[in-house]
Amino acid sequence: MSNPSPRLAGRFALVTGASRGIGRAVAARFAAEGASVCINHYRDAEAAEASLAAARAASAAAGFGAAKHFAHDADVADEAADEAMVAACLAAWGRLDILVNNAGMQTLTPGDGFVTADLRKVLSIDLEGPAYCARAAIRHFLSRPGGGTVINTTSVHEIVPKPGYVAYAMAKAGLGHLTRTLALEFADKGIRVNAVGPGAVATDMNAGWTGDPKARAAVESHIPMGFAADADSHIAPVFAFLASDDAAYITGQTIFACGGITLFGDFKNNWAS
Repeated sequence: MSNPSPRLAGRFALVTGASRGIGRAVAARFAAEGASVCINHYRDAEAAEASLAAARAASAAAGFGAAKHFAHDADVADEAADEAMVAACLAAWGRLDILVNNAGMQTLTPGDGFVTADLRKVLSIDLEGPAYCARAAIRHFLSRPGGGTVINTTSVHEIVPKPGYVAYAMAKAGLGHLTRTLALEFADKGIRVNAVGPGAVATDMNAGWTGDPKARAAVESHIPMGFAADADSHIAPVFAFLASDDAAYITGQTIFACGGITLFGDFKNNWAS
């Protein structure tokens, strides 16, 4: 991690799906920039404790030893649990300033044979959950001065099709439009809503190729910049930027932190004209 400035000092952030991967990296980055963080997880207490330790270490290293971090077990697909989670943040801190909707999952859902329960599960976690969390956070933002910030984790598959993963592609595309719709609805209320769309990131979710040099090389051959992202170095800083006042005039946008995947790399060498 680079040495960030304390752009988030005194702010309070809820990061869903923060026990591993991108969520853990975002929580630690926010802590390093001065925020207190609620690390959401679902039945992943050991990993959540590791994230909590990383956030505390980041705070201490940056001189924010009194930051009030805590972990909260909740299934984001459960709207009552999401309401309770935001309420827990308010009970602990008195306010919430930043919501990061990061929790997500994917599973095979081929278009000609997906299992209905699988499709519904992905949509409930990746799309409905962010809507429930955003609803609870925005109600709080509207209840007091100062507005607030929502950042959604989408994917390059917000705009790039993902054959065989219909549910994931539907959810991420929908999450992109949820981002833009909420941004427009509350733009004049001091509430900014943006998204980060990662590409191939070396996290637990992608363990199928990150630890296999041949498989990793195959993945990276499709990335114009030639390498997969590191969550701490390449992804978390984008979230911190969007959460900060440096992005005060940005709303309704998706920043694709993808190494150029969304540039349609097959067109680098002209074959169509």
